[in-house]
Amino acid sequence: MIHALIMAGGTGTRFWPASRRARPKQLLALSGQRTMIQETVDRLDGLTAPENVLIITNRSLVDGIREQVPQVPASQIVGEPCKRDTAPCVGLAALQMLKSDPDATMVVMPSDHVIRPAATFRQALTTAVDFVERNADAIVTFGIQPTYPATSFGYIEGGEPLESTPMGDVQRIKTFREKPNSMVAAEYIASGHYYWNAGIFVMKAKTIVEALRKFEPEMLAGLERIEAARDTPQAREVFDREFETLPGKAIDIAVMERYDRAAVMAAPFQWDDLGNWQALGRMVEADENANARLGLHVAIRTRNCIVRTGDDHLIVTVGVEDLIVVHTDDATLVARRFDEESLRDVVKTLEEQGHDRYL
Repeated sequence: MIHALIMAGGTGTRFWPASRRARPKQLLALSGQRTMIQETVDRLDGLTAPENVLIITNRSLVDGIREQVPQVPASQIVGEPCKRDTAPCVGLAALQMLKSDPDATMVVMPSDHVIRPAATFRQALTTAVDFVERNADAIVTFGIQPTYPATSFGYIEGGEPLESTPMGDVQRIKTFREKPNSMVAAEYIASGHYYWNAGIFVMKAKTIVEALRKFEPEMLAGLERIEAARDTPQAREVFDREFETLPGKAIDIAVMERYDRAAVMAAPFQWDDLGNWQALGRMVEADENANARLGLHVAIRTRNCIVRTGDDHLIVTVGVEDLIVVHTDDATLVARRFDEESLRDVVKTLEEQGHDRYL
């Protein structure tokens, strides 16, 4: 049976001021009318039942997510007591799935990606699931054909071809590469052998558990103690105590880079991780002056700007270019479009100056 894990942690600081601690980007409608967590759950429609969807998030976000996706049973929305990256999250989900389904096949995906069209995504997942059902020791991830030398994504180098499918080729993974500089990224693209790492996985739950047992035995032991206590009165106490002691590791580092049966499938769908306001500029159709706009905006001699506001607040820009302008009820951001990495400093500066109400 297919089970799905949606990883919905993170604070989304790069989307300040729209994103806040209590309402990070996965709870926002950034690319359409539905929020990102809602769109992620929607994409699973027809692939698996809501009761087989597990969402793991920050404990502070559990209520907000339950409100947005009521079709997912409340017990299937789990809040971590602290941040420990994706490996403990995936391992905990696999153990929980195995308890109800010893032959569970799990699909793992982040909650804050833009993927279109949804039907093609479901077809690709079905193809990957079929491959895993026939190759139970494989762990398949999706690789995105790069369209520009991105420095904000990890890369996967494809190796030996394993299978050709109507939805994309499956290759053994030769190497994983961390986020490169622009020169190296250009070399990757020129070689034609590299994909962007989308962070979407398909595997047997028992396969990832055994991989963690081999590569991260102490982490798995802690997760097993959490799972053993799940339906007991001591569940929260054990969860808090054990989870805090776990190392914070990404699943790529904990397992995928060390696993010799890792495979990559070329993704047939459109994908963007929507990592910052610059990404929104790629998702919204620009006007004749290359302005990407959401909300009520009048542009006069304005070029190459990203503007986001509501339908009840007018923004007028005159004689400007290469700006990001974002308006919310209590804060407004104006920044140089191509200096957005500096936005990481915004939240830090607000914290240092005691402006907690805006975080």
